[in-house]
Amino acid sequence: MVINSVWGLGENMVQGRVTPDEHVVFKPLLDRPDVRPILSSRLGDKNIKLVYAAGGQTKNVRTTASEQRRFVLTDQEILSLAQWAVSIERHYGKPMDMEWAKDGSGGPLFVVQARPETFQSRKSAGVLRTFHLQERGKPLVEGLAVGDAIAAGPAQIIKGPEEIARFKPGSILMTSNTDPDWVPVMKKAAGIVTDHGGRTSHAAIVSREMGIPAVVGTGRATAVIRNGQAITLSCAEGERGRVYAGTLKFDAVETSLEKLPVPKTPLLLNIASPAAAFQWWRLPVQGIGLARLEFLINDVIRVHPMALIHPERLDPLTRRKIDRLTRGYKGPTDYFVDQLASGVAQIAASQYPHPVIVRLSDFKTNEYANLLGGKPFEPKEENPMIGWRGASRYYHPHYRDGFALECRALKKVRDEMGLTNVVIMVPFCRTVEEADKVLAEMAKNGLKRGESGLEVYVMCEIPSNVILTEDFADRFDGFSIGSNDLTQLTLGVDRDSGTLASLFSERNPAVLRLIEDVIRRAHAKGRKVGLCGQAPSDHPEFAEFLVKAGIDSISLNPDSVVGVIRRLAK
Repeated sequence: MVINSVWGLGENMVQGRVTPDEHVVFKPLLDRPDVRPILSSRLGDKNIKLVYAAGGQTKNVRTTASEQRRFVLTDQEILSLAQWAVSIERHYGKPMDMEWAKDGSGGPLFVVQARPETFQSRKSAGVLRTFHLQERGKPLVEGLAVGDAIAAGPAQIIKGPEEIARFKPGSILMTSNTDPDWVPVMKKAAGIVTDHGGRTSHAAIVSREMGIPAVVGTGRATAVIRNGQAITLSCAEGERGRVYAGTLKFDAVETSLEKLPVPKTPLLLNIASPAAAFQWWRLPVQGIGLARLEFLINDVIRVHPMALIHPERLDPLTRRKIDRLTRGYKGPTDYFVDQLASGVAQIAASQYPHPVIVRLSDFKTNEYANLLGGKPFEPKEENPMIGWRGASRYYHPHYRDGFALECRALKKVRDEMGLTNVVIMVPFCRTVEEADKVLAEMAKNGLKRGESGLEVYVMCEIPSNVILTEDFADRFDGFSIGSNDLTQLTLGVDRDSGTLASLFSERNPAVLRLIEDVIRRAHAKGRKVGLCGQAPSDHPEFAEFLVKAGIDSISLNPDSVVGVIRRLAK
């Protein structure tokens, strides 16, 4: 469920004049009084508000700096509106689109309108239609993606209703914002791009109802893109929509999910972001086998965790950049915890109640150093691939406090948001002594294996993990084979080396024998074994080998799921 809010009367939000706050709530957990299933909260600019003026008129006034920096709604008000919305949907027996208001003088909330939702609810859950860009261009602007399609054509800038008559059908409509007078021209557009607005703006609502892709709230599209310029509008890359220069090639594929066979071996997804999780949730899988924290840290948070803990070690320019990013939070570390928890929660919600295996951060030192504020905290290594990464960082005095932030975020997801389907996985754990240190560090930060049903897995990607299978099985609830690193360390081949690429193969007999060995010995200890590497996505015969070896689950890249299902069914 998405809840949007602005200060003042709601017309500014509908007209797209302001970007509202946006909250995403997970409905299945709303009945539990002990949790707060608010998956994400995004602060809108809300730079103006519509208020009453003399003579029964209205006027726009500037919002204060305080109003721009804080959310309109409290967590409790968000949950109250969400609970009411669920009741309304149950009453009508269909998905609903609702409007609400808060009394500015007395404070109570009211629901002022409820009508059937007319776009998402018409989608067939049994058919997956996916769009893919076949080539890349120069991104001109980006904003919120409405829908998940792609459109290409000439840009046509329309500044006001008086220019609507000259709009050419099949063009991409470019404008500041829209209102109901624009509906006739919107029907003729291949796609829509606006400077202002959020998900509940008029442009977004009408685009959804008409099934037209739109990118809203770009801030500057009409200033950057020329009239008549060939552009491609993509809403197929997650929640951020992009407008590219030129007419790019793309394809659209429809897959009937209802006709797919059901393989005996459970299939899971490799997921990098919340947007991807929401895009692919319809696939017939039984959870997520690999969600990488480093993707969220790199793409969403963008700051080295130790830089948030020790800002005194940073130069003034870097400190100012971090201050801008963390504005509105109680403290810099709260920014890290809340952003990471939000990303993990959205991924976990997409497959609830199936297990979602979240791998703790596994940056290499050079990758950590590239994060904002990272260089003062990272050593320079000759070979970061086998350097200070994975488990070795979590208990180390130079990173222990940063790891504590990861633990706080995961604890928040499980305990406060109620998404106990999150399974934690430890990467690159070289020795059993290191495993004990990591588990102790996690327990110190409130993540004790076995408490509240918490399961902890270990990546099996180092030959020592296979050789000492029984010892690792005594400490962890399961194994997930990382075939890339296991192949690299078994064959002694740098997986990033172009020169040695012909030698790197997960299908090498030495690698296959290690995989068969760990499956057999882990099963003897009552532990499950999955595989989350790239190989089954690229090589269906490798997936076939895993099934014959008795693997408990295979985690795949989303775009390869359908093909692997068909192969395994044979």
